[in-house]
Amino acid sequence: MKLVGFFNRDGGTFKTTDMPAYEKRAEAAFREAGHDFDAIVFSGKEIVPAMERAAKRDDIDGIVAGGGDGTISAAASIAWKNGIALGVVPAGTMNLFARSLRVPLDIWQALDVLASGEVDNVDIASANGRPFIHQFSAGLHARMVRYRNAYSYRSRLGKIRASTKAALGVIFNPPEFEVEFEAIGMRERRRVSAISVSNNPFGENALLYADNLRSGELGFYTANPLKPLGVARLAIDMLRGKVRENADVMVMHPAEVHLHFPKLRSKANCVMDGELLPLERDVSIRLHPGELKVLVKQGLAAQVNADERREPAA
Repeated sequence: MKLVGFFNRDGGTFKTTDMPAYEKRAEAAFREAGHDFDAIVFSGKEIVPAMERAAKRDDIDGIVAGGGDGTISAAASIAWKNGIALGVVPAGTMNLFARSLRVPLDIWQALDVLASGEVDNVDIASANGRPFIHQFSAGLHARMVRYRNAYSYRSRLGKIRASTKAALGVIFNPPEFEVEFEAIGMRERRRVSAISVSNNPFGENALLYADNLRSGELGFYTANPLKPLGVARLAIDMLRGKVRENADVMVMHPAEVHLHFPKLRSKANCVMDGELLPLERDVSIRLHPGELKVLVKQGLAAQVNADERREPAA
């Protein structure tokens, strides 16, 4: 394959990595596996425009993106829109999409796995036409991200500390708002503290990422109006990977969901793949089954298919 690697030197792990050495190792790994591969290191501000330019070339089969979840989300959007493959090098704090794809979290090991891997097709979702690979959310999560962004941090540890402070702030000041939703033939209006729509349902893990990106379903979650104690209980269940067991959470698995916010505040926000954005009054969220091409470990697609076939019997 003809591939180009884009590595965000401002990504968490890359900040403390010898990037010239990593660039050379990446080129060696992919070329030894038979690929036509060039790697380029960019700053966070430069990397997205560079990926967009490369994706429009006629001779490119795919891009390999290294960075945090924001960089990977942007790369997935570009790959999807241009019909090319995406390889993910997890160099961020959470690396949620890489976890879903079962890419090694060690950035050096990831190179060898991707270079010797295969192309698979996974699901991607969109909200009002804007693609996302992890989740769209409003309410608790959006408020936490807004609080976190008010703190300054320069490292992965600093981001974790800021997130912890923000989470405590949300526990003692949870939001409450009205939403109308339509999904699976059901139309309902309710008052909630949180909404989350994920690209495939969340697995039973503390970080809330999908274990399977090929189910053809969204994960649609709403939380009833919560007081501080209720938010704390929800946070504990999230850490236990037991969100579905929380009595205040409603869970559905539609392929499409339409949201309407009848009393939308002018400064209301949502979060898409970690990015804080203005919340629109009407949001249509769709799943696009199997439309994103990704590089995964050799044999993983067959293994996942076999696991899925065993699930009903289990």
